[in-house]
Amino acid sequence: MNARARLLVVDDDPSVRELLCEYLAGHGFDMAQAADGHQMREQLRDTAPDIVLLDLRLPGEDGLALARELCEHHAMGVIMVTASADVVDRIVGLELGADDYIAKPFDLRELLARVRSVLRRLQARTAATPEAAAATPTPPSGRLRVGRCELDLQARRLFDSGGGELALTAMEYDLLATFLANPNRVLTRDQLLLQTRHRQWEPYDRSIDIRIGRLRRKVEPDPQGEPRCIRTVRNAGYMFVPGAN
Repeated sequence: MNARARLLVVDDDPSVRELLCEYLAGHGFDMAQAADGHQMREQLRDTAPDIVLLDLRLPGEDGLALARELCEHHAMGVIMVTASADVVDRIVGLELGADDYIAKPFDLRELLARVRSVLRRLQARTAATPEAAAATPTPPSGRLRVGRCELDLQARRLFDSGGGELALTAMEYDLLATFLANPNRVLTRDQLLLQTRHRQWEPYDRSIDIRIGRLRRKVEPDPQGEPRCIRTVRNAGYMFVPGAN
């Protein structure tokens, strides 16, 4: 465990910021704080944290928009802090690429456990197993065919057969880039999670299966039929088959 990992608390309530900074600093973390998106960006320009604790209910800027910004443009962990009833926000935030969430009011010991868990996942990325490293995407440039769609690797945009753009989340892009870098190769859920969320697969974790299902509805030649582009390999994982039609 990195005893001097840096955490950034983004919350408009100064008492919450002080409480979290004092508690987590007492457990060996370097702490920084911000009251809104503007101060968050200033902190990011100063020293990049390992994890951002982001309150989704901030004045001014939408917390989910800030979560998207962090996940798409910064290599760090994101833990969303939400109201207990914000189920939809939690789901959307996880789809955008956040690593975890905790609902208010929360126990500080639970928050500490979640911070340490996310740190372990981030460290797994830099100390990945040979199996996972072999799946690291090195996608080629330009637009590439994915089923009935084309993916623009540089712009991170997906287009259907008629040229219309399809909405694509950060995790969906990472999944497609990983598949394109490993055609005709079975990728386990562990490999896919390490490449897209920098954590290992756990039993009953269905996040990869949910994202694959959504991708299939976008890229499969026949979204209602048997998958031919992103195929399920029973008891193993998934495989991308180029040229499937």
